[in-house]
Amino acid sequence: MIATGGKQYLVQPEAVIRIEKLPGEAGESVTFQEVLLVAKGEHVALGRPTVAGASVTGVIVKHGRAKKVVGVKFNPKKRYKRTFGHRQHFTEVKISEIRQ
Repeated sequence: MIATGGKQYLVQPEAVIRIEKLPGEAGESVTFQEVLLVAKGEHVALGRPTVAGASVTGVIVKHGRAKKVVGVKFNPKKRYKRTFGHRQHFTEVKISEIRQ
């Protein structure tokens, strides 16, 4: 389990995850140092707050934007209504290795 972009993600080798946008181009390697938990078979290492010496390596697959989320501001009795949309940027990362 890693933490990046203010969120926590459960990862395993060869998994592709969507995380908050990271700097870098597609094909570049990225390393996550904030590893919260590592489990291999019966052995479980729980970090307080992180596991010392553990890291997760991945390769950036692509950058993109998520589907549009529509929001509304509305004031009753004032004849005010405003709609707006937001598309969050993301980075897809393929996990290649988990080191402990």
